[in-house]
Amino acid sequence: MHVDEFQQLGFTINFQLSSGITPNQSDQFWSSFIADAIEGNTLTFGGGEIGFAVPKGRTSATNAHSHLIESWLQARPEIVSVQVDPLVDAWYPDRL
Repeated sequence: MHVDEFQQLGFTINFQLSSGITPNQSDQFWSSFIADAIEGNTLTFGGGEIGFAVPKGRTSATNAHSHLIESWLQARPEIVSVQVDPLVDAWYPDRL
């Protein structure tokens, strides 16, 4: 079980890509997002424009992680809107 000292925190990322980008620009964005924003901060990510991020291994995400991702997305011209939710228990989201 992932409770108490084994709890792992993560966060939901919700963003919207501009409808005017080309398929090539979209591919470049996703490659950069995964390599630079996610893996560059030792995170893993599941989803698409709505997804969930947690650190690699058995550690928890921090507010610093979520702020880094939010800032990275806000700086990208391909992004129309960004919402990064507060940290939640990755295994039992209703517990926090």
